[in-house]
Amino acid sequence: MSNSSSISPFLLLALVDMGQLQLLHFCLLLGISLAALLGNDLIISTVACGHYLHTPMFFFLLNLALSNLGSI
Repeated sequence: MSNSSSISPFLLLALVDMGQLQLLHFCLLLGISLAALLGNDLIISTVACGHYLHTPMFFFLLNLALSNLGSI
């Protein structure tokens, strides 16, 4: 019995040659990551500065935003 596995080419390798698509993808990913960072910073600053938001639910929301900030 012979091995009949084959390797298919990776489809995103064609994007390396096109500079305009690289710039588009870079700008798209930069925008998404900056929006996520800004959203997490907004949550952190709102919970930290609002004294009436010091309840367990907002404590866990703050911890979730901090852990998400580290994973971005």
